[in-house]
Amino acid sequence: MEVLKYAYQHPLFENTDLDQIFKAHEKVELSKGDFILEKEQIANEYYILDDGLVRTYLYDYEGNEITTGFSGKNEVVIEVASIFQRIPTQEYIQCLTDCSLWKIKYDDFQDLFHKIPAFREWGRAWMAFELYLSKKRATEMITEPAKRRYLHLMQEKPQIIQQAPLKYIASFLGVTDTSLSRIRKEIINH
Repeated sequence: MEVLKYAYQHPLFENTDLDQIFKAHEKVELSKGDFILEKEQIANEYYILDDGLVRTYLYDYEGNEITTGFSGKNEVVIEVASIFQRIPTQEYIQCLTDCSLWKIKYDDFQDLFHKIPAFREWGRAWMAFELYLSKKRATEMITEPAKRRYLHLMQEKPQIIQQAPLKYIASFLGVTDTSLSRIRKEIINH
């Protein structure tokens, strides 16, 4: 439950709130390669990742697989548009390693959201931070060279560098596998 305590940090939470929230979660074990969500499905839950690495990806208009995100230990694994808008997703969410997760179903989340004011505040704070991260990533993809984007990823998310295949990291950074290999070589030789 440590991961849930970490994920649900907010100054307004009372212990009774956290007890209700934690009880709404179910422990799930998934294997490397398992899908949490596939294209055209509607997300009916979200997860808190206790252990492992998860990748989110989609296919571009030419059929190329593009990694759009990674989730690691202590992070929320969610397809926001699908779960909150109740629409089919365009993305796939897949385990890159064996994963241990805490799942909360959409209906349970909604129930808690309406019953616990602090849960709403936590949700707003989480969503605002995720929006900030999304904007930061979009800006960096345009304004930062690939080498700097890789260095940021190394500093901010070492788990991705350690556990994700190179081709997924390259796709996430918007470079070819060859370019990423060259960047990594440059960094090692400095």
